[in-house]
Amino acid sequence: MRRIIGVDPGLASTGWGVIETDTQPAQRVRYLSHGCIETSPDKPLTERLLFIHDTLVEVLETWKPSEAAVETLYFGRNITSALPVAEARGVLCMTLAEAGLPVRELTPNAIKQAVVGAARADKEQVQEMARLILGLDAIPKPNHAADALGAAICCAYTFIRP
Repeated sequence: MRRIIGVDPGLASTGWGVIETDTQPAQRVRYLSHGCIETSPDKPLTERLLFIHDTLVEVLETWKPSEAAVETLYFGRNITSALPVAEARGVLCMTLAEAGLPVRELTPNAIKQAVVGAARADKEQVQEMARLILGLDAIPKPNHAADALGAAICCAYTFIRP
C-alpha cells in the first residue's frame, strides 16, 4: 500500500493532500484528506516557518504517509516572493526528510502532464481532473490543497515506490 502526501509550498498558504494506492505505478488512487497550512503576514518569518514545520509534523503523524511529492518553485515575474517561499519549501522538505519519507520533487509541468495529459494545462484543468480522478463532488478548496493533491496523483502515476 502506498500512501502519498503531496505538498504545494507557500509561505502564506501551503497546501497538502493525502492519497492512497495499491499498485506501482498506480492504476487507481483513493482520496484520504487535504488541507492548507496558513500563516499570518503579521508574524515574523521565523515564527511562520516554525508553524509550517510543526503543523506538517501533525499532518504526518495523523496520516502516516510512506512517501511525499513536493512541487518545485516557479516564479515567472514575481521574484520578490521567491526567497520567502523558497525558505518555506526548504522547511517543508526538511520536515519530510526528518520523518524519513522519500521525497519526489515535481515540476508544475510534470504534474499537469500526469494529471491532465498536457503540460500546458491551466490550474483549473488540473483541479478539475484531480476532482474527477479522486471521485470528489467538488474541487478541493483552497486551490493550494487541490494543487497538492495533483502532486500526489502525479507521484502515484509516475514513480514506482523506492
